[in-house]
Amino acid sequence: MENVFLFFIDGLGIGTRGSHNPLDELEDAEPLALFQNEQPQIPSGGVLIQTDARLGVEGRPQSASGQTTILTGINAPATIGYHKQGFPNRALLDVISRYSVFLQLKRAGVEPITFANTYTKKFFESRPRWISATTAAVEAAGLQFNTVEDLKAGRAIYQDFTNQMLIERGEEAELRTAEEAGDVLSSIVANHRFTLYEYFITDKVGHAQDREAARGVLQNLARLIRRVLAGIDLTSTTMILTSDHGNIEDLSTRSHTLNPVPTIIWGAGSQRVANRISSLADITPAIISLLTRDG
Repeated sequence: MENVFLFFIDGLGIGTRGSHNPLDELEDAEPLALFQNEQPQIPSGGVLIQTDARLGVEGRPQSASGQTTILTGINAPATIGYHKQGFPNRALLDVISRYSVFLQLKRAGVEPITFANTYTKKFFESRPRWISATTAAVEAAGLQFNTVEDLKAGRAIYQDFTNQMLIERGEEAELRTAEEAGDVLSSIVANHRFTLYEYFITDKVGHAQDREAARGVLQNLARLIRRVLAGIDLTSTTMILTSDHGNIEDLSTRSHTLNPVPTIIWGAGSQRVANRISSLADITPAIISLLTRDG
């Protein structure tokens, strides 16, 4: 049976070459070294679709509305009339509660499905007032959250896949290399029909305009992606990498960019997915189609 892995990277656009773009000076950042007006050679037979994150709404794309769109297939900015930054508001949470990709798959009988990210004790002991679109999507389907114990058992991975931030926050965990984390993630993907993993440090360093941090983050992220691609079975797995808006590809500004974002598809359903994608609103419908065999 086919399975799908959705790798979400926050704040990664397709920019132009130049000193403003940390990807332009990284020879080992493949497959993330993507530039406008160039046709890259994507490793492992990947297909790149330059994807519209603006969604027909004026203004700069933002996280809450872009992520809601990715995770539901509903054009969230058009629905509420603007791009919403930060965390989803009530209107966006209502969209997620009805159309979460996890909920759609669960109703279609596609299981097991998982959000691979780890949650710490602090989240459960003192739930934050505002939650991410991914958290809302998991809750909409009534899925179980992964804990640090799941991470230790190899069933989950932290948003900082090296675990450095987790350790700094007082949790007991061992440091992981990008390759070790990639092996864990590959195993999770192999054991689920649908897996989502979210990485958002790219957006943080983009806002900070920290060139050295950006270099390190992008190099390590590329190593993780290459390891996952080497570890999953691309004859039965479709891996989809995408983002909600641009940011880290232009460190000349603290703001999000208007650039298109990459959607890169590898594996079993790459051409079927590629033929369906033009904007962020197309990603969840493509996943549902692949896993329910209606397309």
